[in-house]
Amino acid sequence: MNILILGSGGREHALAWAVKQNPKTDRLIVAPGNAGIAQMAECADIDILDGAAVVAFCAENAVDFVIIGPEAPLAAGVADATRAAGLLTFGPSAAAARLEASKAFTKEICDACHAPTAAYARFDTAAPARDYVQAKGAPIVVKADGLAAGKGVIVAMTMDEALAAIDDMFGGEFGSAGAEVVIEEFMQGEEASFFILTDGMNALPIGTAQDHKRVGEGDTGPNTGGMGAYSPAPVLTPALQKQAMDQIVLPTIREMARRGTPYQGVLYAGLMIEHGQCRLVEYNARFGDPETQVLMMRLGAQALDLLLACAEERLDQTRVTWAEDHALTVVMAARGYPGAYTKGSTIRGLEALPETASQMVFHAGTTARDGQITATGGRVLNVTARGATLAEAQARAYATVNAIDWPEGFCRRDIGWRAL
Repeated sequence: MNILILGSGGREHALAWAVKQNPKTDRLIVAPGNAGIAQMAECADIDILDGAAVVAFCAENAVDFVIIGPEAPLAAGVADATRAAGLLTFGPSAAAARLEASKAFTKEICDACHAPTAAYARFDTAAPARDYVQAKGAPIVVKADGLAAGKGVIVAMTMDEALAAIDDMFGGEFGSAGAEVVIEEFMQGEEASFFILTDGMNALPIGTAQDHKRVGEGDTGPNTGGMGAYSPAPVLTPALQKQAMDQIVLPTIREMARRGTPYQGVLYAGLMIEHGQCRLVEYNARFGDPETQVLMMRLGAQALDLLLACAEERLDQTRVTWAEDHALTVVMAARGYPGAYTKGSTIRGLEALPETASQMVFHAGTTARDGQITATGGRVLNVTARGATLAEAQARAYATVNAIDWPEGFCRRDIGWRAL
């Protein structure tokens, strides 16, 4: 079959890598793709936020299956457009993607289905929001309601930070995403990611992971889009996964169906675990980045079969086959990230690296120029490895990092420390 993946990051490179291994794949196109993706698939220059343009491209190229990677096309209704055109599609409708696109909507769903989550309040002006945090005290969490490219969540450890976050959001720092603000109780514990496929009625857990959000070693410094991840997450025990399914995920899926907006795609539940119980931190309507890289490394070719079963509404007949292995990914980022950074530096040594089922460098922010790979983003490479143990996967990943010649880049050297 001919498959189109929408997106240009490390997540989409990892999805393409897994999909490409499946014999069902005849032609693989990624739009817009990146320099790494271009080495394994066709890349197409189309506006992935324009549903009509995506549908027209699919018609011209006899595309059978569309996989939507990032959140922005989902919020823009691209999945609605492709489904309306009769295309088999992986990814929720715009109405269902509100689980990520609106923090306030997620809280409303949690209230309706009694899913455990942080206490909260929502505001559309600054003054009552400021009064609320002054009454509650710090630490406290301030969230822009809408999509802010992963940057609209401020974990304020002091009152000054909380008030500044409110002023920034209502002052336009995050554009329209900050027009409404959700303020939450600060939850203590250990955070982990739980990934579930759902076809609107049935649900199939497909893996756990832990991300490292802070830029500095020992989880210090400002939040980023993620500096590395590993899978599985030991903290998410089978008992906790069952609790999350029974109390959070399945009630959410039933509530979405009850409202006439069934959720079809991957539901990424960020969970906070404390005292043997989990609560929902947030939902994402797409695979996480960089968690996708470790999940795809472990799933391999069967990933396409799982996504197809989800899109064809037959998850109740589908199972995941797990090896007893571990995967770990290290993000190499441009110096200065998550603040200001320089684009255009050259990355050397990539062509000599092995590309195997246990070792891959996924590109996140690269382009090919004059026969060389250059860095064009903040998070640039995802150096990913599998091993029989997490320690083996970690050693293999960092050995690859050490073989990459990129003085303008940096990475954390402690990915996996919490589990190890």
